Amino acid sequence: MEISIEHLNKNYGKQNVLKDISLHIPIGMYGMLGENGAGKTTLMRILATLSEPTTGMVEINGIDIKRKKEIRKIIGYLPQEFSIYPNMTVYSALDYLGILTELPNNIRKRRINELLKQVNLEHEKNKRFKNLSGGMKRRFGIAQALLNDPKILIIDEPTAGLDPEERLRFYNLLSELAVERIILLSTHIASDIEATCSKAAVLSSGTVVFEGQIEKLLQLGNGKVYTTTILQNELNQFKQKYRVISIYQNGINVSCRFLSNAAPKKEWVSCQPTIEDSYMYLLSSFKQEVE
Repeated sequence: MEISIEHLNKNYGKQNVLKDISLHIPIGMYGMLGENGAGKTTLMRILATLSEPTTGMVEINGIDIKRKKEIRKIIGYLPQEFSIYPNMTVYSALDYLGILTELPNNIRKRRINELLKQVNLEHEKNKRFKNLSGGMKRRFGIAQALLNDPKILIIDEPTAGLDPEERLRFYNLLSELAVERIILLSTHIASDIEATCSKAAVLSSGTVVFEGQIEKLLQLGNGKVYTTTILQNELNQFKQKYRVISIYQNGINVSCRFLSNAAPKKEWVSCQPTIEDSYMYLLSSFKQEVE
């Protein structure tokens, strides 16, 4: 099973939102990383058959994306924002969605009970949707996306609004689900990808600027991340020269963590890059090339 994307372009009027995208996504957890406006949601919507490519080829499990009815039988989609009638209970909402997807009555009832147990909402099935926590709503979203037992699950900004404990619980659930299906995660949070995916693509301004193993993405920051201490009144000038990732104020001094391609100065201390460091280095390098 595979998602195959070849030379995909998407235009809105004169704006080229996706530019010559080519990716091959296998079974398991796959990350789609990029800043807001990079084109991630547009790509997710194309894969979910909610938008059409301008040019290029997309196949899901060997089926052309243009065959929407067939594609929709094998995919589940959880957008960043989704709405359910707030006064509906968890169970009745899933039942209603199951009816809309034309699941036979006996299969629908059994499937809902299985999913409620799988996403740990079986004790909340009579609770109204409006009374669910953020984490419960995301788990409900997973349940509705799994109603038709899809081979491919597409999730846009999966941890939006979740606290750290809910985020961990949510990703543990996705890891279990990924054993037998493709799960495509779209996010702007690099650490979310590192925690869950073995492979990822990075989008910037509609272009794929990286595709491969997470370890390779992490290695991009090797020898590029430093810390140093400067005076407060030197900070603005320092920011003009280097990509500052974080600062720590200490009286009249400022400790800076930053990126640089330049030969290190004696007062710089080299650091082991985090996934965020390497991601920021990649984006900064790409933007400099474009400029």
